[in-house]
Amino acid sequence: MSNSIPQREATLEQVEAVRVGDGKVLAQVFDLYRDRLWQIVNFRLDHRLRGRVDADDILQEAYLDAEKRIQHFSEDTAQGLFIWLRLITNQTLIDVHRRHLGTRARDASRDRSISRGWSSESTSFSLSSHLLGHLTSPSQAALRAELSQQLIVALDSMGEMDREVLALRHFEELTNSETAKVLSLSEQAASLRYVRALGRLKQVLQRIPGFSDQFPA
Repeated sequence: MSNSIPQREATLEQVEAVRVGDGKVLAQVFDLYRDRLWQIVNFRLDHRLRGRVDADDILQEAYLDAEKRIQHFSEDTAQGLFIWLRLITNQTLIDVHRRHLGTRARDASRDRSISRGWSSESTSFSLSSHLLGHLTSPSQAALRAELSQQLIVALDSMGEMDREVLALRHFEELTNSETAKVLSLSEQAASLRYVRALGRLKQVLQRIPGFSDQFPA
């Protein structure tokens, strides 16, 4: 997991300005959240596109889309503004996958996910890819492929909600409150889900050699 990103928030004045269609303030707010949105792109980007597609280009496309859709933003909180920008960024990334991978792309619209865009399958692939991120050398390629298959099977044994909570909290680095909003849960339920899912993941990793220290207690 990467270092935690500082959680800066837009002011209520900025939120109100975006709500009434102020494009200049939208640019300021998008820049404020850029590091967090980059983290999301980095987590969700298909491994076949790494080195071919630049995360900053995806964010620029997402920003232009947000500009076009600014009149659709109607929330009145900073949290709501970030969730709206996250949704647009995810939709942009799905479009990038379809453009570059075509029929070979993981179909993010099939089995429509509770995370509003990503399929259960794609979340498992993203989790697996990042959990195996330390195996990067050519000599580790065979081991990575073998462990990837084992890990995906193990992750698929978890519930979809548990996988999404892990993805949002541990890899996209959303707060508990933001995770609750994305998944339409109470904050208490989201917190309990995360603790349970993290414990389940530790059990999964303990069954695979080389992962026992990945998530220390």
